[in-house]
Amino acid sequence: MSLTASLDASSVTAVPGEETILPLQVRNSGSTVEEYRFEVAGACAAWATVEPATLSLYPGSADTVSVTFRPPRDPSVPAGETPFGVRVVPTSDHSEPVVPEGKVTVAPFTEVTAELVPRGSHGVRRGAHKVAVDNRGNAPLTVGLAARSGTDHARISFTQAELTIEPGRAAFSELRVKPGKRLWRGTPVVHTFQAVVAPPAPEGEEPAAPPVVLDGTYQQDALLPRWLPRALALALVLALVLAGFWYGLLRPAVKSAAREAITPEVIASATTGTGDPGGQSGGAGGATPTPTATPTPIAPPKPSTKPAPKPTAKPKPKPSVKTLPPAVPTSAQVQVRDGVGGGSSSGTALSVPDGQAFRLTDIVVQNPQGDAGTVVVTVGEGSRVLSLALENFRDSDYHFVTPILVPAGGQVTMTVTCRKVGRPVNAPAPSRCAESLFLGGTMQATRP
Repeated sequence: MSLTASLDASSVTAVPGEETILPLQVRNSGSTVEEYRFEVAGACAAWATVEPATLSLYPGSADTVSVTFRPPRDPSVPAGETPFGVRVVPTSDHSEPVVPEGKVTVAPFTEVTAELVPRGSHGVRRGAHKVAVDNRGNAPLTVGLAARSGTDHARISFTQAELTIEPGRAAFSELRVKPGKRLWRGTPVVHTFQAVVAPPAPEGEEPAAPPVVLDGTYQQDALLPRWLPRALALALVLALVLAGFWYGLLRPAVKSAAREAITPEVIASATTGTGDPGGQSGGAGGATPTPTATPTPIAPPKPSTKPAPKPTAKPKPKPSVKTLPPAVPTSAQVQVRDGVGGGSSSGTALSVPDGQAFRLTDIVVQNPQGDAGTVVVTVGEGSRVLSLALENFRDSDYHFVTPILVPAGGQVTMTVTCRKVGRPVNAPAPSRCAESLFLGGTMQATRP
């Protein structure tokens, strides 16, 4: 064989994201000028090259080429040892290739990202969140989860305090926030906390990656809703109105009807004990029935000295009142998209037609991407109903005991100002903020 080739080292270590060069010696032992080309074989062929790609040698001469390894810094190339070979093929004689072999060791690297979903929660007894941890390194990773509360009035716990994640995968752990004491009534209390995701580090050494700190909030709502006092007051007022209606209108009318029913004929009938005012019971066909017993004479009733009751005047018929048609349940929704910078974007969810009025009772605002910015909901002529920070919620609902009246020609509008576009878990990053508004209530005509 007129070709010899050998690597300067049988093994080499390559760092992801960097270049590693391994020299290859090639010698032409033949009697003619020969050209050689090089091919890398093995799992590392996708990120390994030989420079130059071809080499010409005179008889008896030798030269060196460079085998360059460039492993990418992503989970697609796992850490560890990988065998490879470099095929040196003479262009004039393809039957005599030489394949020096070696091993390349890909060094491990650690990269961790984490997200708290949702960042803000609310509830009466506890708040529920999820911590999503992504392993973007090239080796299995074990991380520990810890939490610290911004106040001393809430306890934070994880369903799994430690997660083991394969390269390129994600793992989840539930985070629960429980207040120290119950809130029966009053203004909701906001508890702030931080979740810390940290890879373990050997004693006395630096961790493989810096810890990731996630900020979150939990709003503790009162057990007794804020609308309960208003509902009780409304029920009391309604009971008083019904009592006044009974004593002022219904009870006098019942007494008057009872007095009108007491006539002289009724009094005489009740006094004699018979239904015949004349005191005689006539038989059919003029026949007189035979008495079975001697009747006891009854003294006639004394004439009453009280004057007869005066006939009451008939009530005048009340004029007919035109009633409005019943209210119709109505709902609407709108989605507003806005890019970072360039001002805000608005969208109209509902426009009230002429001759009608809308009573707004329910509002649901959704922030599914976890965007950052502000959202403002206005009704009528720019009257602001809600002003929220997007980073505090993923979805938030509001219900009004006293409906918000939107007159004819009024609109319900949502305005979004985007400062940072969120990134959903296991989904491509969107280019713009996207928020949704859903509202409900009743629509009713204002004239018959």
